[in-house]
Amino acid sequence: MIVETKNLSKRFGNMYALKDINFEVKEGEIHGLVGENGAGKSTLIKILTGVYHKTEGHIFVSGTEVDIKEPVDSRKLGINVIHQDRNLIPAFNGIENIYLGLKSDKKYLCTVDFKKMGKKIKSVMDLYGIKVPLEKMAMELSPPQKTLLEITRAMMTDCKLLILDEPTASLTDKETMVLFDIIRKLNASGTAILYITHRMDEIFELTDRITVFRNGQLVDTVKTKETDKNQLIKLMTDNWKSSGLDSQRKIFGNVVYSVSHIATADKVVKDASFEVHSGEILGIFGLGGCGRTELLEGVYGYKSIINGEVFFKNEKMSHLSPSLSIKKGIVLIHEDRRGHSLVISRSVKANIVLPIIDSYSEKGFYNGKKENKDAVSQIAELKIKTTDVDQKVGELSGGNQQKVVFAKAMISQPEVFLCDEPTQAVDVMTRSEIHDLLRGCADKGKAVVFITSDIQEMLEVADNIIIMSGGKTYEKIENKGISSEQILHYCYQER
Repeated sequence: MIVETKNLSKRFGNMYALKDINFEVKEGEIHGLVGENGAGKSTLIKILTGVYHKTEGHIFVSGTEVDIKEPVDSRKLGINVIHQDRNLIPAFNGIENIYLGLKSDKKYLCTVDFKKMGKKIKSVMDLYGIKVPLEKMAMELSPPQKTLLEITRAMMTDCKLLILDEPTASLTDKETMVLFDIIRKLNASGTAILYITHRMDEIFELTDRITVFRNGQLVDTVKTKETDKNQLIKLMTDNWKSSGLDSQRKIFGNVVYSVSHIATADKVVKDASFEVHSGEILGIFGLGGCGRTELLEGVYGYKSIINGEVFFKNEKMSHLSPSLSIKKGIVLIHEDRRGHSLVISRSVKANIVLPIIDSYSEKGFYNGKKENKDAVSQIAELKIKTTDVDQKVGELSGGNQQKVVFAKAMISQPEVFLCDEPTQAVDVMTRSEIHDLLRGCADKGKAVVFITSDIQEMLEVADNIIIMSGGKTYEKIENKGISSEQILHYCYQER
């Protein structure tokens, strides 16, 4: 066994986040780890990588018991992790990021030899077919390039176990296939892989065995070839089933929000148009780099636009800004919830009421009771699992953090939802709850624009789908009897 745990437990106060975990990753295997948000997956990863210290139990690496007290210990043991939230310094280039924590090469005793270091990195990248421009700063790289940069950093040492936590969360299907090829090469070279994701198709495509966590306990470990999606969901959710969605609604109201010939200053979006009706969920789908995210950021007011017009209820919106959008009743659920939607160090309550914070000021006094009441109401309505309204949002699971993002959006009573990857890295139950929430908003006459990299999710949710490619929008397709292959055909065809 590369890594094995026996009766491993982690307790915070009187509450167990993990209890009596007997888990193993074999040499040469790709091992999947699944479970709902809050099931204990992240806690196990943090124990194995030295972020948390175990409360009870034993950890063995290559048959020898070890005590992992800090991240440097795990790295010396050959355990590396690629976190869901990338750990790169934005203003450092590829070489500088890769050599963080490693001994730099020197020339003339005191000068860092970046040329020599670059050659060493290049030899590792060539070995696994990794291509990343090392001269670029991390902030200039795309999500898949950042992932590959971190994988390269892990492989600069003797990596026995590589842990990948939601590595494809922000990747398109094509980018995901490139990553899968590299993962298989790493595995073939002798590195065991622990793969954590909420995407079932990936689990069945990549893994040899799958371990299921639920409520801090290990439910079962099964051979991938001997199970199926329904069985896994049953193990994860105790027979919970999605209520399903009616994606065939056709009766919509008037056009609520329309965008005409938008072009962004960064030239990513070149000519994009769409309109969404009251009661409609409009999907926008395209391959990586097509400009979907930049389009929503532009019309919301995050990015500068150099051409085009935006209309809300037939009224032209000038001098676009997030504050203007919120004032008009337009909210953005950003794909980067930690970077753009939440203040991680603040409480759940503070995050939820942020868009309407000024409404609690009355004649020079702050109405804290009303603020607390509104936050409690949103927490109850969205079933957010939190100890109380004052718990830091950064302490919540990913799924519950995303629910806080929606609570923050809902509290301003918006009429238009711009949703960019709203179910990214959440469990199947939370994903279905978000789908139901959006459909409920549409049923009440709200307008929803929905972006996802998951074609199947798009087909489950959207009433109509607009294809985007190369910064331009094209066909609007009614979501009725259309397949994922047809959607991809539109995306890949020459324009």
